[in-house]
Amino acid sequence: MKKRISKHLPNAITCANLFSGCIGIVFAFQENLIFAAYALFLAAIFDFFDGFASRVLQSFSGIGKDLDSLADMVSFGVLPSAIMYELFLQTPQILKVSSWLNFIAFLIAVFSMLRLAKFNNDTRQADSFIGLPTPANAILIASFPFILAHYPGFSHYILNAYGLAAFVLVMCVLLVAEIPMMSLKFKNSDFNKNIYRYLLLLFSAILILFFKFAAVPVIIVMYITLSIIQFKFSNDTIMSKQQKTK
Repeated sequence: MKKRISKHLPNAITCANLFSGCIGIVFAFQENLIFAAYALFLAAIFDFFDGFASRVLQSFSGIGKDLDSLADMVSFGVLPSAIMYELFLQTPQILKVSSWLNFIAFLIAVFSMLRLAKFNNDTRQADSFIGLPTPANAILIASFPFILAHYPGFSHYILNAYGLAAFVLVMCVLLVAEIPMMSLKFKNSDFNKNIYRYLLLLFSAILILFFKFAAVPVIIVMYITLSIIQFKFSNDTIMSKQQKTK
């Protein structure tokens, strides 16, 4: 009985991730972007715990990995695309342009699919990521409805068709770019080895405390910046050690 639970619990949590994503898509196309964002955040929580459960229960399988990617494709690919599409519809529509430009929102789904396929087949991404993880991109997009609801003054900057189009293109590039990104998985409690993770969590907590959802874009930028710094520092350290051994 325990073996069955340990085998199927992670996959059940993955299914909850997918279910949340499907509900979120319905809310998005009903123009209820706040509930769509809540569904995405819930999917992100399930996505974290299915991996956590797999590690704790030592339950790893090929089907579990495939299920995780398929669920992520819906929750962190299609759902953020639907939210972005609805945001495009809220912008002042540009004659003869918006009717086509609005569909650029679904490039998020396309590049999320490419990102997930790349992750599944890239052996370099066992302990870290190459390219922006799909949940980080999706959470950033899901923060926009909350920012618009609590800080109406930002609507002038967010609800701009060309601005949103540029944002989509930048995020699509980041999803598949050869940029190293740190994982938030703590393999040990060594402070020096996890200093960048601790810094990210500390500053994220402070920013969220003071700015709530408006802090999310800043946190994502900080995540990317710290990841690049960590990678450069690690490379410099490795090169320095190699030169000493010569």
